[in-house]
Amino acid sequence: MDADAGAEYLASIFGTEKDKVNCSFYFKIGACHYGDRCSRLHNKPTFSQTMLLQNLYRSPILDDDSGQQITETMLQQHYDEFYEEVFFEIEDKYGEIEEMNVCENLGDHLVGNVYIKFYREEDCEKAAEGVNDRWFGMQPIVGELSPVTNFREACCRDYEMGECTRGGFCNFMHLKPISKDLRKKLYAKKDKHRGYNPDRRRGGRSRSRSPGRRRDRDGRNGRGGRGRRHQPDLDWSLNY
Repeated sequence: MDADAGAEYLASIFGTEKDKVNCSFYFKIGACHYGDRCSRLHNKPTFSQTMLLQNLYRSPILDDDSGQQITETMLQQHYDEFYEEVFFEIEDKYGEIEEMNVCENLGDHLVGNVYIKFYREEDCEKAAEGVNDRWFGMQPIVGELSPVTNFREACCRDYEMGECTRGGFCNFMHLKPISKDLRKKLYAKKDKHRGYNPDRRRGGRSRSRSPGRRRDRDGRNGRGGRGRRHQPDLDWSLNY
């Protein structure tokens, strides 16, 4: 095999199961069960449209030791408030979001991971730098550029069909859906050419503008008052 053919072959298998040098799991989902102990390389991108916020979402079930019953409705409300808070905070400060996904896997390398894909690489780079100077929910934020660009490839197909036998410890993404009410809010402003689509990873065809400009509490268009409920455990602060 000559040099050109060899280089072409290596490029064709990069990030796949056949690649014995680079980790295919890290390439597909931006995280690996073995972490730094992995025998293959985790090539972190120098530029990307996608930012990973590691272990940012904490389900109330994981932290609850009171014995109080937590209903599915309570869990969904908690998640929707988290999703909305993070989405608008990041978009207001750093740039327009194409899609945002949150893992509900239980493995340490995936639990609570938030993947935010921007339209512009420049905005993603700015965000990845900016969030590491901040805290969320009384914990420092850990953000980095992610190699994930195709969430359809990163997701567990069996989970989406309700057939995954590996449960929360599956090594492919189990993405937690938002409620219909929040979905309607994110679809509030339509634009057939471009916009935020929570169903993009599932091949959804409808497209809408990301709600970068909303009405404030006085009913005016702008980015000032969001009119959203803020919980104390969702406060953002600078990391000094």
